Amino acid sequence: MIAQGSTVRERWLDPNFELIEAVLDAGNSLVDLWKASPVRLESNQPNTDEIIDILFPGHALLCCGWNHHRFDTRIRTHWYKLSDLQFIVPNPMTAPRGPTQQQKLSAHALSNTGPRRFLIVEFDFDPNNSAEETRLIGRLETEGRDVRDLCAALLLHLAEKAPLALVVYSGGKSLHGWFYCADTAENKVSRFFSYAVSLGGDQANWNRSQFARMPDGMRENGRRQTVYFFNPGVVK
Repeated sequence: MIAQGSTVRERWLDPNFELIEAVLDAGNSLVDLWKASPVRLESNQPNTDEIIDILFPGHALLCCGWNHHRFDTRIRTHWYKLSDLQFIVPNPMTAPRGPTQQQKLSAHALSNTGPRRFLIVEFDFDPNNSAEETRLIGRLETEGRDVRDLCAALLLHLAEKAPLALVVYSGGKSLHGWFYCADTAENKVSRFFSYAVSLGGDQANWNRSQFARMPDGMRENGRRQTVYFFNPGVVK
């Protein structure tokens, strides 16, 4: 049973590898994404607090997690050392707790997640997923590029269609693009996300309560979740 207010879609388009390669052929890379960033975060110190205050102004109720099993929902002023955390729900919460589909109270449930403020598009290509991805990654290696270059090219392409506020490196292989969508009609957001999925975007991020990587946060392996792109001008 799907909880009231759920935004689950039953089916998305399969990745279109011809389209993905066409975007790759345009030649954009991680360096181009970095150069396109209106704000360059070049400090060795994490900028998590400053970024979160811009993304979620005021006294927003935020759900953040140290890992998938340890998390909480608090008002912004009650969160400390956000740069030590891995995860954040990219939409403000409506209450500290809400019932899960199993009717258990949780700080991280769809029922206490508010309207969309950001839509996350995550790209993470892995040769173990399919023959097409194996071939694509082989091409990148031949050209002296890696998966992050492909992810960056795809996010720059999508930024032509929707306001890209932030790009966060997972500390592993993937890039998370934060697209600002507050007060945008759900059907319009859905069409955009469907196109992103056709480019290889992770379908799981359609869920409003899905965790995203904390900007400039710390992954469990000790790697910083670096911000490669920041455009606060699109956030209202």
